[in-house]
Amino acid sequence: MPKPHKEKRRMMKRLGILGLGLASFATMATNAFAAATTGADAEVMKWRIISSAFALAIAAAAGAFSQSRSIASALDGTARNPGAGGDLRVSMIIGLALIESLVIYTFVICLIIIL
Repeated sequence: MPKPHKEKRRMMKRLGILGLGLASFATMATNAFAAATTGADAEVMKWRIISSAFALAIAAAAGAFSQSRSIASALDGTARNPGAGGDLRVSMIIGLALIESLVIYTFVICLIIIL
């Protein structure tokens, strides 16, 4: 039976490869669509990319800040009442997933704006 830490490492490696694949696909798709535009369309595309980059940067920064506050609050609650650690952990993980989903939604909207 494989050890849990080896399975976790294998899963993280797979997720990393998947993330790199998606990032490279997004880069190639943006270049392909940018090459097809000329004149005024190129100017509009430039501003779409810039505004999408700002939106994604703001969403990522706000998500990171919110996640750090959530983790700090959960650790503070666990330190005050160690018996409630399990319930706090579950609530924190659900909250972190919802925060991360907002950043992913922003990413999808930025892709829609660009494409």
